Amino acid sequence: MLHHKILHKLTQINWGILVIPILIATIGFFVLYSAAQGNLSPWTDRQMVRFAVGIIILIIFALIDLRFWLSQSYVLYLISLGMLVIVEIIGYIGKGGQRWIDLYVFHFQPSELMKVALLMALARYFHNSPLENTGQTKMLILPLLFISLPAILVMKQPDLGTATLLILAGFSIIFAAGIRVWKIMLFGSIVLIATPFLWKHLHQYQQERILTFLNPERDPLGTGYHILQSNIALGSGGFWGKGFQAGSQAHLDFLPEKQTDFIFAMLCEEFGVFGGTILIFLYIILIAYAFYVSLKSRSAYGRYLGIGLAMLLFLYVFINTAMVMGLVPVVGVPLPLVSYGGTSMLTFMMALGLLMSISIHRDIRVGRIEGLI
Repeated sequence: MLHHKILHKLTQINWGILVIPILIATIGFFVLYSAAQGNLSPWTDRQMVRFAVGIIILIIFALIDLRFWLSQSYVLYLISLGMLVIVEIIGYIGKGGQRWIDLYVFHFQPSELMKVALLMALARYFHNSPLENTGQTKMLILPLLFISLPAILVMKQPDLGTATLLILAGFSIIFAAGIRVWKIMLFGSIVLIATPFLWKHLHQYQQERILTFLNPERDPLGTGYHILQSNIALGSGGFWGKGFQAGSQAHLDFLPEKQTDFIFAMLCEEFGVFGGTILIFLYIILIAYAFYVSLKSRSAYGRYLGIGLAMLLFLYVFINTAMVMGLVPVVGVPLPLVSYGGTSMLTFMMALGLLMSISIHRDIRVGRIEGLI
């Protein structure tokens, strides 16, 4: 009986949409191969293995009943929050931040998992809340606590980019739940008023990144070096690009972090505006699919979670591409499925698996769940 249920669910998986993540990841493999001067090591081979594991995770997550994810949302959130606390105490220090847990086999970054766990917890909270009560101010207390706790812990790592993603993605679910716009605007106004206070509590390198964003040429060989070299790479690629493995900025090591944060700049240098547009178009299809799945779900949990995951993917793509173009400050946000990174790759595949689960179980009506488990 169980065997037949699994086979039935496998037939309901949208295998066609899986082509999009595969195409996006394949583009990433080619760029990483080029970044390593035409070698699979040290980035491409590892990234391919991670993606293969990610596909398995995606399918497993897709087959699991949406009601299970609903029931375990708070548990996953608390586990993720606990791991952020562990990072604060005994976390592995690298690249100027204390953001990882050393598992000896690999370094795990709990803040990546928290992005998905936070959305699941918020989706469950508003799923359990009567629709007529969502506009009440008191209904915002717990969601704001859900968002604030991990955001504060991530800011202490320090990781301004991830904290920003947590806040924006979290508020996307609050907005989708029907909280009045004026309340969100009021909160935004309070943040703006508190900006001078917040500025004093930013790390010096974070302040420098913001000042460099406003004027990249203020320190061209220091804090402004990254964005200036990125702009040169983007501009020199033209429409068609210089050709595969022919990007001078990347191959002469002028472009920093070419395998992670600035991989989009390297892509555009070698494949031009044409290549960059193709990649963005693939992301648009994936994001549109996420919104479509959300709106088709008959459960409030599926709708809220799907919208949150769609916004998370959008924010990743927007912030990374805008960052390398100099439209927003450099905050260290990877490009989904393209940038080199283990935890981020597996997190994106988990998110896609949850979207698939929402799609497969879209006709299931889910009632309220009381308690933590």
